[in-house]
Amino acid sequence: MAGFSLLIRDGLVLLDGGDPHQPVRTDILVRDGVIAAIGDQAIADAETEPDVTELNAAGKLVSPGFINAHYHSHDTLAKGLMEQKPLETWRLLALPPQYPKRSREEIKARTLLGALECLRSGMTTVQDMVTLYPFDEEHLDAVLEAYDEIGLRAVVALQYADIKGINTIPFWKEVFPEELHGQLSTAAEPDARIDQLGYFEDTFLKHPDKFERITWALGPSAPERCTSALIGRTVDLSATYDLPIFTHIYESKGMALQARMEYPEHGGSLIRRLNEEGLLGPRLNLAHSVWLQDEEIALLGETGTNVVINPLSNMKLKSGIPPILELQKAGVSLALGCDNCSCSDAQNIFQAMKLFGLMVHISHDQDLTPQAEAAFGAATTGGAHAVNRDADLGRIKVGARGDLVLFDLTDPSFVPLNSAVRQIVYTEGGRGVHTVIVDGRVVIEDGALKTMDQARLLDDIKAVVPQFREDYAAIEKRVEKLQPYLDEAHRRIWAADVGGNRLFTGH
Repeated sequence: MAGFSLLIRDGLVLLDGGDPHQPVRTDILVRDGVIAAIGDQAIADAETEPDVTELNAAGKLVSPGFINAHYHSHDTLAKGLMEQKPLETWRLLALPPQYPKRSREEIKARTLLGALECLRSGMTTVQDMVTLYPFDEEHLDAVLEAYDEIGLRAVVALQYADIKGINTIPFWKEVFPEELHGQLSTAAEPDARIDQLGYFEDTFLKHPDKFERITWALGPSAPERCTSALIGRTVDLSATYDLPIFTHIYESKGMALQARMEYPEHGGSLIRRLNEEGLLGPRLNLAHSVWLQDEEIALLGETGTNVVINPLSNMKLKSGIPPILELQKAGVSLALGCDNCSCSDAQNIFQAMKLFGLMVHISHDQDLTPQAEAAFGAATTGGAHAVNRDADLGRIKVGARGDLVLFDLTDPSFVPLNSAVRQIVYTEGGRGVHTVIVDGRVVIEDGALKTMDQARLLDDIKAVVPQFREDYAAIEKRVEKLQPYLDEAHRRIWAADVGGNRLFTGH
């Protein structure tokens, strides 16, 4: 990128700190991937540049690039395979511990597929909490190659755990016959063949800057799947290398019930456990957080811990509606994620933003707090905060990275342009995304991928689909035989009292 400048001319720009409803017409100069000047200064500086590419943004709305702050690339081939499933059943159908070891070709192809969909939705950064099971160094290399080649900014976290899944879900051990226990798993399972954290530190953290747009995070799968020793290692690595941490918490009622049953010494609270173990704080991001209690929300606010809302998967997996308004009132920084393709079916930030706002509206009958700006903020500045990039992502200002989205203002979604932020959140569905720029480089133009041969990319994906479908069919048959036991465990979970309700059940 050194020596490259891009001048974006005459767009309606949602400037940092500006009017979110009526953007200003201005120009932006991006030099070496960084916004160097805005307005008249951009034109003046561009005239002195030896080599400037000019992009005509007349008739375009210019927004900060969106940030998908909770995403898993490992199941992008599974979109559209399932109707609604409870979380615990879905895990057995979709997640890597259930599958035979994948090929390197499949892992690279599926990562590229997810990245392409994210880019087409205006996302310029993703936090990929990827499970590679069984772990293979070549598989991680394939993930990194994919992001590097397609041009999407990625914050990669290997998902890890050291407690078997069957020990972390209420009633599974009692309900399932012992001979079936080996068929049960969750999002990440212990892998005794390798110390993933040690490998990760030695290979990548001690040798930074191997990739231009790839940075790192830590991914303890969920606190109940991690011993205190593993949480301690996570805390130490995060402090040593200033890394954000992403984990799942209270996604389903079953996860909340597990905390009540497993941690009496912490008042049945995972949040209290994590606070005592030193994990809570500004570097920690709790994905989902649906079944939080009031005192836990207050503790998140006090410690500066962040939450990533995932409305698409929370609804399809029957997990419930997260306490968004309560978290906002507690001062908790919120980011937004699209989660797995197998349970959200779409890496579509516009669907996620819209549901973010509508969930608040439908779950608080007396509250009229506007949510469009909050949803847009969760997808931009909130995501930047989650990945520890407040200074240079999620905003259009001098010094920020040149990560931008240009919307076509002739699209019906923006005619008439009454409020840019409300129409992005409530009207746009992705159709109006015209140009996506990452680090000052045009990655999507007029809806087409510019960094790779898209037809060849799609051919590579098609080549790996038959084997994936064959394996999925076998897994689906296996889970059908487990279904009576799964149903009984779910009945017991749903009948239990966890001190609140996040489901609309008609009661």
